[in-house]
Order: sequence, then C-alpha cells, then structure tokens
Amino acid sequence: MKDIARLIAVASGNIPAQFVLKNAQLFNVFTGKFMFGDIAILDGFIAGIGHYDGQTEINMAGKYVTPGFIDGHVHLESSMVSPCQFARAVVPTGTTTVIVDPHEIANVCGVQGLRYMLAATEQLPLRVFMMLPSCVPVSRLETAGAKLTAAELAEFMQHPRVLGLGELMNYPGVLQADPEILAKMKLAEGKTIDGHAPGLTGKALMAYAAAGIRSDHECTTPGQALARLEAGMHVMLREGSAARNLLDLMPVVDAHTARRCFFVTDDRHPGDLIGSGHINSMVRMATTAGFDLATVLQMATLHAAQFFGLSDLGALAPGYRADLLVFNDLETWQPSEVWQGGRKVAQDGKPLFAAKGIGDEQVRHTVHLAPLDPAQLHIPARSPEARVIGLISRQIVTRELRLAVPVQNGLFSVDPEQDILKLAVFERHHASGQVGVGLVQGYGLKCGAIASTVAHDSHNLIVLGASERDMLLAVEELKRIQGGIAIAVQGRVLKSLALPLGGLMSDQDIHEVEAELIQLKQLAHELGVHEYHDPFLTLAFLSLPVIPELKLTDLGLVDVNQFKLVPVSI
Repeated sequence: MKDIARLIAVASGNIPAQFVLKNAQLFNVFTGKFMFGDIAILDGFIAGIGHYDGQTEINMAGKYVTPGFIDGHVHLESSMVSPCQFARAVVPTGTTTVIVDPHEIANVCGVQGLRYMLAATEQLPLRVFMMLPSCVPVSRLETAGAKLTAAELAEFMQHPRVLGLGELMNYPGVLQADPEILAKMKLAEGKTIDGHAPGLTGKALMAYAAAGIRSDHECTTPGQALARLEAGMHVMLREGSAARNLLDLMPVVDAHTARRCFFVTDDRHPGDLIGSGHINSMVRMATTAGFDLATVLQMATLHAAQFFGLSDLGALAPGYRADLLVFNDLETWQPSEVWQGGRKVAQDGKPLFAAKGIGDEQVRHTVHLAPLDPAQLHIPARSPEARVIGLISRQIVTRELRLAVPVQNGLFSVDPEQDILKLAVFERHHASGQVGVGLVQGYGLKCGAIASTVAHDSHNLIVLGASERDMLLAVEELKRIQGGIAIAVQGRVLKSLALPLGGLMSDQDIHEVEAELIQLKQLAHELGVHEYHDPFLTLAFLSLPVIPELKLTDLGLVDVNQFKLVPVSI
C-alpha cells in the first residue's frame, strides 16, 4: 500500500527520498519526449520528477531512462522453463510486467495448473498478471487433460492478479452464443476479455466485438488490424517464435490509432529469448525500421497498462510504480539496469535474483499412457490414395495432399523417398489408449523418430517417424522422463530433454535448456529434417485442430476447414 502522506512529503521536497536517480534523460510517455531531471523513489513508487535529494543518490550521468516494458499477452510455458526461470530470462531484457494466459498448463492440469501458475509467480521481481483460459479444451476433436467450466473459473476471477478472460479461440462458439461461452463471458463482466479471431471479417467480426471482446493478436495484415480498430478493438502487435507480424502491422499505427495498439510476444522459445530478447527486441525492430521512437515506446509501456486497467504502471510519473529501465544508448535496447518496484533487479544483462523453489507436485507426473502396441500405428489402406498432411516451409498452416502411398499387407507404409512419414498422437492424460495416426510429407526425416509432449493445444504425446519401432521407443522414453522431447534411431534413444512440469517446462535454467535443444535440433537435422523447419516447433503445431488444413489429434485426422474427422484413405 502507498504511504500517501510520505509520498506527498517527498514530492514536496520536505523529506528526502529513499533513492534518487540523478541527471537522467527520462522518457515521458504522456508528452512523447525525453526530459532531463531526477527521479525520486519512495517505497517502490515514484514520488516526483525534477530536482530532488535522497538518502541514496545515483548519478545517471545523462543515461536514458524509460518505463519498464510490458508484454500484453504471453504463454510463458512456451519458454519451456518454470515461471521463475522465465523471469530470470526476460527481466534483464527490460520486461517488468507480463500478462499471461496459462492455457497450455491448464489444458494439461486444469485448475491445479492455474493454482500452480499463480503460486509460482508470487513475489517474483516480475509483475505477472493472469487472463483465465477460456477454451479448455480447445475443441471437441481432441482429448485434453482437463475441462474448465465457468463454475471452475469462478474461484479465480476475484484474485487480485487476475485481469479477465483469456483469448476466446472458440469464436464460432461466440458467434453461435454458446451457453458455456456466454457463462464464462458473464463471469468476466467488468473485466477485460481478450480475443483470438484469425481472418474474421464483416458482420462476423461485428458480432465478435459486440459480445464485448476487446482485443485480437491474430492480425497478419494492416487491413485486418484496421478492421479491428474500426470495430473498437485493440490490436496486439505480435512478434513471437512461430508468428512474426510486427513489421507487417506497423503501417496501421498512426497518430490516431497508436493508443489502441501495444506489443505482445504470445509464444517465445528459449533460443529467441536468449538470442533476440523479449519486448526490447520489438522496440529495436520497430525503431530500426524507422518508426517513430516515442510511439514505439508508448506501445511497449503505457498502452498495454491502460488496456488492462493497470493504472499505476507504464509511466515515469508521480504515484506510478518505480519500474524503470536504464539505457546507455537508444540503439541496442539492452538495458544496463532494470529496476522493479524501486529495487534494482538486473544489471548488464544479468538477473540480480536467484531462482526460488516452489511446490510443483501438482504439475508433475502428467504422462499417463495405456500399454503400447505396434498395431496402434497401423493405418488400414482402403484405397491406393491417402490424405497426407503437407507441410509448408516456415508456416504452421498445412495443405491437404492426396497422394499414392505405398501399401504393405493392406496397410499404408512410410516412404522416405517421397518424404512421406508416419505421424501419431497418443492420448497421454487419462491412459485411454486412444491413438490417432496419419501421414505427413515435407518434414525430411530419413530414419528414426522424434516425439514430444509439447503439442498444441491439448499437449498429448505426438511422434513422427520413418520407423514404427523407433516411434514406440521414443514414446516409451517420454513416458520414462515424464514429458519432454526424445529422438530414437535404430532401436536406441539418441537423446532426450525432460520437461517434467506438465510435460511442457523444465525446472532448469533457460540456458541449460537451450543448450540441450541445440543438440537435439542438430541431431534432427543430421537425420534429414529440412533446415528450414524448426523440428520441434513444426511438430508441436501438427496437432492443433484450429489451424487449416489438415491436422492430427488423438481422435484422428482433422479436416480443419470442415471441422470434422476424416479417414486417411480417400
């Protein structure tokens, strides 16, 4: 709580501040200009800007100071590390606040996943707010680990760090006024509701906005973004690991629209967080491309805070929280110092806080498989042609191919010469024994198998291979390590990475995880996976039945355009 009387006394100059950052070039988000002066800090809040004395004075010597950066929408599970390790990765880059949608862990662990995420983000030197997952499960065409109803979400809605309802991916349910969807929206009345509506246009978009959905991060063109702005929505400009739309959307940002635009990463994997950074990388990209510096900084700070009603974040001004970044220049956008709540928490790219342990048993031991049987991987050939998932370079969308596939003993067979491999999704939450099997072309693997429990969005166990024996061996390895990534070749496991937290996250340092991923990727490419594919990112999206055209779930092959299961045989 603010000690308002003391803040007034410091702001008035009657008593010294605890800390004063002297002689700074500080960015004022309200005027869009840098101004020279001191920043007086008391109990984690900014008391005043101007000329101040303090118990501790630090000479900034003309360095640039901005508010801490805010990520308006992120699934931190995609970092593949625990929340604390995520904080250790992003805080040194200048991110001091994130708004998370934990629908990945919720699809695996349900309410226990939400409880874990709230507990694991307490008292971090990173402000973590939550949007409650709205679509668990994502669709009726797959088996998730849990189902979150409005009644189950109700216990979390009044939590002080819960800001509203997360991305409503089930936009057909919104447009059809599905009672369960409406119940969840009613639960969030008076709070924020995020959207997810790729390609929605015309009256359908009007209906989506009329329902009270106020944002979308799925725009890929300026035209789509403008349509949402015209409908009164906010546009989240996204630059993640899988979807990179920032520079495509920046042309829609002008003096009239900028205040309704802000930055998000959505999904960022370890290599990108380490190599490029976080929100600071978006600031660097936009400014390097020539876009107005003041507007870019406002979208990285104030605009997200205002959208989510975080009235004391996103600015360097009296009464705001002292979350601030110190830069030596305005080119690299790597802060030399990061302050959160009036305390220095990172310096020169290194966190000044240690990883802390937290009880996480509720999100461990989540791989539950029925006994494996080679027959689970058989695909009866009822015709000479098969529906085959066709991969597209650097895209998560796929094509529906109709190809002549080799048949042996009445079963479709892999054909590495045609780059046709077998794909299987094992239900791994309830040990039901349900397995969906299909065919993929365009991955490049020549031998062996690659398996993962990171498989959007229900995160069943997905495995792709040129050998059924190696596929089952990789599946067994993931059962043994309770989730992660595994590569098996010629009857032995070459390497695996354990992700024991929900089968999604490691409890190790992000640099250690990335080092393991680099080795796994190198192995995958040595086995033939095309260089233009990220072996594991590509695999993770082959089970997402809301992205066209063909996908595979534990229930079978999904024609996404028709939103129904279809046989592999034509």
